[in-house]
Amino acid sequence: MPNEFNKPVLSNGWIAAGSHPKQYDMGMDSDEHHSGTKCGYMKCNVSEPQGFGTLMQMFEAGEMRDKRYRLTGWTKANDVDNWAGMWMRVDGPEKGKSLSFDNMQERPITGTQDWTKNEIVLDVPADATFVAFGVLLNGSGQVWMDDFNFEEVDKTVPLTGARKSGGGGYRKTFTNMNFEE
Repeated sequence: MPNEFNKPVLSNGWIAAGSHPKQYDMGMDSDEHHSGTKCGYMKCNVSEPQGFGTLMQMFEAGEMRDKRYRLTGWTKANDVDNWAGMWMRVDGPEKGKSLSFDNMQERPITGTQDWTKNEIVLDVPADATFVAFGVLLNGSGQVWMDDFNFEEVDKTVPLTGARKSGGGGYRKTFTNMNFEE
């Protein structure tokens, strides 16, 4: 089922995207999960991937504006040869320009790892328009994701990503954070 990105909806609110999303199988896995009965997954389906895939959501910044947020999520990895990472991006009014971003590239998920809690802390400026988040896989291997959560935090909590200088059709808020819907 396509959406405003013209991408397939894989589970309520979750879409497949990235530079080369067709090089990755993405969906829900009911055999593996951190909690509940299922989780999201991505698995490379080509021998020499040329880019990355991501399972993601995007929604209006709304009440998150002018606050600092921590995004937590659980990931599990199998034979990730390049890198994977949970990510969060805050977009501003200028199309194509993010206000803050972190994709864990400097603290990547690699190799084989059991369920691990990841976190990203970013400011959502007053002029923020949209917030996007998900997990990306760049290279071969497989990654599972589950139990995402947004939490407002005090401005004393250190940021994990960079603040960058620099419409319509998105959800009003995040949804299905545990992949159970």
